[in-house]
Parts: sequence; structure tokens; C-alpha cells
Amino acid sequence: MNMKRVAGFLLVTLLLLLGPGSAAAQEKSEGMMGPPPVLVVFREVLKPGKMGMTHEKTESAFVQAFTRAKWPTHYFAVDSLSGKPRSLFFVGYESFAAWEKDNLATQKNAQLAAALDRAGVADGELLSESQGLVFAFSEKYSLRPSVDIAHMRYFEVEVFHVRPGHHHEWDEAVKLVKAAYEKIPDTHWATFKSVYGGEDESYAIFTPLKSLAEVDKAFAQGKDFVSNMGEEGMKKLHELEASAIASSGSELFQFNPRMSYPPEAWVKADPDFWKPKPAMAPKKSEEKPKQ
Repeated sequence: MNMKRVAGFLLVTLLLLLGPGSAAAQEKSEGMMGPPPVLVVFREVLKPGKMGMTHEKTESAFVQAFTRAKWPTHYFAVDSLSGKPRSLFFVGYESFAAWEKDNLATQKNAQLAAALDRAGVADGELLSESQGLVFAFSEKYSLRPSVDIAHMRYFEVEVFHVRPGHHHEWDEAVKLVKAAYEKIPDTHWATFKSVYGGEDESYAIFTPLKSLAEVDKAFAQGKDFVSNMGEEGMKKLHELEASAIASSGSELFQFNPRMSYPPEAWVKADPDFWKPKPAMAPKKSEEKPKQ
């Protein structure tokens, strides 16, 4: 990995993706939430020209179905600002058993299941690819993992693929990085390991951001990270990276409240964002005269 990434984002922050379906159990303090033990991610790659309001319209059918059913499990969506045009949907659970219970309950609710099937057919017309991924939270690789997710607006998502048989080097690299960032205020991350749907020994890192100004701040903090590591520490880190990491990638996503089914606590915390008012039709005086 090049110096620029090490200085700015190396192993920084994984998604503090609270499990929306179990918010009360995860709340650490007012507004602060911790990551769920199990994270289910649905990835949809859109056909060219199908993002934006076109996708929001089909996704609104899912939101309406869950809202009518007063479904207890919540989720939220993000849209890509880099890479392929795609949306990610995040659902958190306390356990795999809780995930199973939610799936079985959905199947038994005939009205909800039928509504979701209809919504899926319409939404599928817009997609070129879809994928389901399941992650498990890794406390060992996390640092101060609670965050006020309701007021976040972006995620930087970084994925690391570890070479088979080189987990020890990965473990040592994370320890070095974590120790260096413990000395930098306001640095936090939560790490999830891929369990199903992804490559073996892969880790996802999601950095929650209130604004993109935090990206500038992260780059500026690079010098503090390098200083904390020291010359010998940086040399060792580079060696561990070269040995342990097969590949990595980083993308940027923006929260989309119109495609989300957030818990009531989020809506109360920031109603203007999580419950945006529908666009109003123009008044007669504002309409363009007919030609």
C-alpha cells in the first residue's frame, strides 16, 4: 500500500453500522450506537442511468411494505459516489439465530412476503447485478466503535483481502495501526470479517463521515500517524502489508434516507434527514405557461 493511503486511511475505521433492528441493546450513551454482532449487506449494481429517483421509486415499495407491516427490523441504504453505480443496504442482528427468526417471520407474513416479491420484480428490472454478504463484528480489530450514526451522511468503505496462510501478518499489522491511532483523538473504527458471500479472509472497513470535510482532516492527521509509528514501525508495517494483503480497495458512499427504513430513534434524532418531506408540486403562478 502506498504512503498516501497509510497516512490517511490505513485500516482506519470500519462501519459503525449499528444493527438497526436491535438499537436499544446497542446504545452506549445518548445518540451513540455500537456495531451489530452480525451484519447483512445487500449489494445492488444498477444499469446505466437507473440510479437516483428511478431507483428510489422502486425501493420505496420495499419501505412502504415494511412500514405497513410495522416490521421491527430496520435497515438503511447508501448510494455510491465512486466506482460502479450501486446501492448497499445494511441490516444488523444480535445473532445468526435472530437473522433466521426475522427471515422465517417474513415468510410467514403472506401479505408482506407478497408485497416484497412484487417490489423485487420491479426493482430487478433496474439491476445488472445483486449480491448478499454476511459479516461478523471483530472487536479485536476495532477501536472506539460507537458512533452517532443517525447524524452521519457518508461512508468510506475499504475492503482488505488477506492472503491464505498470512493471517498472522495481518494480525500484527492491525495491532501496529491500532496502537498508533489510539493516540489520535476522535479516531474510531469497527471491523467486520466476511463470513458468507465474499472471499475468504476478507475484512470490510466502513468509515462514517458527517461531511466530506472529514476526509481532508484524515489526510491532515497522516503526519501524526507516521510520527506515532516511528521509522522502524513504518518499515515493519510495510513489510507486514506486503506479506499479508493480497488486494484492497476503497470507495465512497452517501446515505440515502428515501431508500431506508430507519428505526424511530434515528428519525427523532434527525427528522429532517430521515423523514424528508416529499417534493411539492409547483403553484399555479410558478408553472410555466403552455406553449
